Amino acid sequence: MSISPLPSLHIAKAIVALREGGVIAYPTEAVWGLGCDPFNQHAVNRVLGIKGRRRDMGLIMVAASIEQFEPFLVGLSAKHRQVLQDSWPGPQTWLVPNNGYAPCWISGGRDTLALRVTDHPVAAALSSAFGGPLVSTSANPHGRPPASSRLKIELYFHKLIDVVVPGSLGGLQKPTPIKNLITGEQVRSA
Repeated sequence: MSISPLPSLHIAKAIVALREGGVIAYPTEAVWGLGCDPFNQHAVNRVLGIKGRRRDMGLIMVAASIEQFEPFLVGLSAKHRQVLQDSWPGPQTWLVPNNGYAPCWISGGRDTLALRVTDHPVAAALSSAFGGPLVSTSANPHGRPPASSRLKIELYFHKLIDVVVPGSLGGLQKPTPIKNLITGEQVRSA
């Protein structure tokens, strides 16, 4: 992926917003995403409210490294960990068994969690600077097409987002595929 690195000032501004319970918009592999601290229930509720998304649908988390997901992966077999390591970083979202570490407002009360270690430079830089995973859900009101430009972010969410992090989308034409790690079921195709 040949996307220029993001100036540290934009990252720093986004991290301040995240630590204060804010909601940010940022480019990802295919579409713009909305993000927040997954352990801040108020921030997650803001994301769900902004999107008009039901809580029971669960949310994807994105990280800069597999190590940032370690608490969520406790209990996985060596075989399943190897599958994750072989596909990450990259544009593959995996449903992994929910071992109880994630808050219910992230899992949606489901028995799986959606996780991705991204190779998108902006999303990875944000997660790295934040020091942990972030919520990563498509930037769109529920039922509308995901935002593919900063202008669309402004049209959808005028003044509802605390920080819009500049950058370019990755090269994917559709949001990342989602696959169940244990069953192999393809939940969302590429």
